[in-house]
Amino acid sequence: MRNEKGFTLIEMLIVLLVISVLMILVVPNLADKNDRVQTQGCDALLKLAESQVQTYKIDNGTAPTSIAQLQDGYLTETTCQGGKRSLVLSPGGEVSLTNASGS
Repeated sequence: MRNEKGFTLIEMLIVLLVISVLMILVVPNLADKNDRVQTQGCDALLKLAESQVQTYKIDNGTAPTSIAQLQDGYLTETTCQGGKRSLVLSPGGEVSLTNASGS
């Protein structure tokens, strides 16, 4: 019998077990980070929209009456979290985020 070098079945199973355990530990952490990134993105969009309302007031002398007015040269995005939340402008000029369904 020749002395052949290679991995035994047990060694391969141990490697697969270690990889599986690492995947079980890493995947849930990625999901948590994704939620945090989405939330921070919405917060940043809200602050940007608030500053663009002020810029619009300076440029035009009046406050915008809708988010649509800000889309012409002031904002390129009006939704976040993949379209689940959208910007809303109140009659008083305050910007807020609401669920895209309007609730």
